[in-house]
Amino acid sequence: MEKQELKHRSEVPVELTWDLDVLFASREEYDTALKTMQADVATFAETYAGKLADESTIIESIQAYEAIMTQISVLYHYASLPAATDLTNADNTQISRQFDNVMADVSAALSFYDSELTQVEEVTLDAVAMKEPRYASFVRHTKANKHIQLNPEVEKALAQLSATLSAPEGIYDQAKLADMDFGTFTVDGEEYPLSFVLYEDFYMYHTDTKIRRAAFDAFSKVLKKYENVIAQTYYTKLQTEKTLATMRGFDSIFDYLLYDQEVDQSLYNRQIDVIMSDLAPVMRKYITHLKEVQGLDKVTYADLKIDLDPEYSPKVTIEDSKKMVEESISVLGKEYTEMIMRAYPERWVDFAQNTGKSTGGFCTTVSANKAHPYILMSWTNHLSNVYTLIHEFGHAGQGIMASENNAVVGDSPSLYLIEGPSTFNELLLTDSLTRNTDDARMERFALTKMMSDTYFHNFVTHLLEAAYQREVYKLIDAGMGFDAQKLSELKRSVLEQFWGDAVEINAGAELTWMRQPHYYMGLYPYTYSAGLTIATQAFLKVKEEGQPAVDRWLEFLKTGDTYIPVDAAAIAGVDITTDKPLKDTIAYLDRSVNRMIELTKEIK
Repeated sequence: MEKQELKHRSEVPVELTWDLDVLFASREEYDTALKTMQADVATFAETYAGKLADESTIIESIQAYEAIMTQISVLYHYASLPAATDLTNADNTQISRQFDNVMADVSAALSFYDSELTQVEEVTLDAVAMKEPRYASFVRHTKANKHIQLNPEVEKALAQLSATLSAPEGIYDQAKLADMDFGTFTVDGEEYPLSFVLYEDFYMYHTDTKIRRAAFDAFSKVLKKYENVIAQTYYTKLQTEKTLATMRGFDSIFDYLLYDQEVDQSLYNRQIDVIMSDLAPVMRKYITHLKEVQGLDKVTYADLKIDLDPEYSPKVTIEDSKKMVEESISVLGKEYTEMIMRAYPERWVDFAQNTGKSTGGFCTTVSANKAHPYILMSWTNHLSNVYTLIHEFGHAGQGIMASENNAVVGDSPSLYLIEGPSTFNELLLTDSLTRNTDDARMERFALTKMMSDTYFHNFVTHLLEAAYQREVYKLIDAGMGFDAQKLSELKRSVLEQFWGDAVEINAGAELTWMRQPHYYMGLYPYTYSAGLTIATQAFLKVKEEGQPAVDRWLEFLKTGDTYIPVDAAAIAGVDITTDKPLKDTIAYLDRSVNRMIELTKEIK
């Protein structure tokens, strides 16, 4: 693997960047739209404050509210996306913070709306849903919120404090992407550059064991210097969540954070408990096989993401990915495929690697399809990049289809479901790689990519985040605090419990809690495995049934917030009221690892 050097954002070719001009052609146009939105908010408040008495007025108000939400979505993306690509650029930071400040005032001005809607009698709200079925999910949430709504003046104050209350994630990002200087590290007299992005996207997968482990050690040493400030930032975030939970009458911070997902603690805990107990032996078997094939002296935490067969892993350019993506998603039909393939000519994706860019990947959809979705990732010519890309395309497809088939106030699915479409697309990619091949090495290669990219990422990495996160939230619920040492202790304990003797949890592994922004997003990490459970079972049904299962999946993608998670999953043909889908998914993985081992024997 060749050395990697990060460019400054100004040196990146424009074709590797996303196109924000479809939002606004200039900063001046953005500024004008921002003022228009603020004026529309003032008009909305003047028109509807104290006047939400009958169903016709309420319906009219929802329509006006949707128009404002659409304006805000376009403005938000224009103001915030540049910072995700380069947090070292002061202009990017300035426009993002300016928008946050404006939104604090806007949220305060609009806070009356939820407060007054929750005071409307249920019979009137039901009449709204009956007359305008597309607002049914909005009414469902409004009725539920009656029990947690605070005094209007308190709600307004919280809205005004929104930028302050959400500050910890911004502090974390600044520390990680702007302040941490990883310098270089040396192996056998040769110097290698290091950064957060380079480690996460390059060295973590490096085929040279000495370089890979040395990079991990150097990376961990820099993280260690920031552990106390990051721990304090995280503590502030969780204390804020606990305070809000108490204010809104929740007995537990878990109930508060699961409230918007519309699931209870039983589904949350089941996902973590079953994977920790049942998947752990499967993954230990996989890692032990990896160790044997690679001829490693041991498997350390720094070795977990390497390929089983790196010599067989092809380099994949962005141009190469087009054919791979198109072939993979073609099973979902011409209309879906054409929708996703527009991403390339329309520049939905920011592929560039540069200093100050956010790590990992994400997809965000502009409200009411006023512009195309936006996807952030860093392309390094690895097959794993295609998995990331097709994953984010899954989010994009769901975002577009949900927006097209639902009201603006009802197009966002529960967080519990959100990772289903993305991981489903990853499974389609693996299936495409293995389709019509009788080459044992190719089949094994595809199975290992499915394990190392799809399931390792979503069923292991993020699930272990969730298991650790649960222990931290238990401390907060019990009125206790924590410091960096305690967080590292909890993280190490979870890692050792899952990996047992199969993996050496070497120094630095316990600092993994410093590497993910997910901890600042509530109970998000566990939803990756929840979504992948639904995706796996739906995918297997597509393999078994063909078009009827495809049709159900496409219908699922359209649902948005129409149904609670249990009912939405049922549309895809998956019953999540029991642990059977999860256990069946783990059994599928066990069979896949066994098949991998058989193929290795055949290859030898």
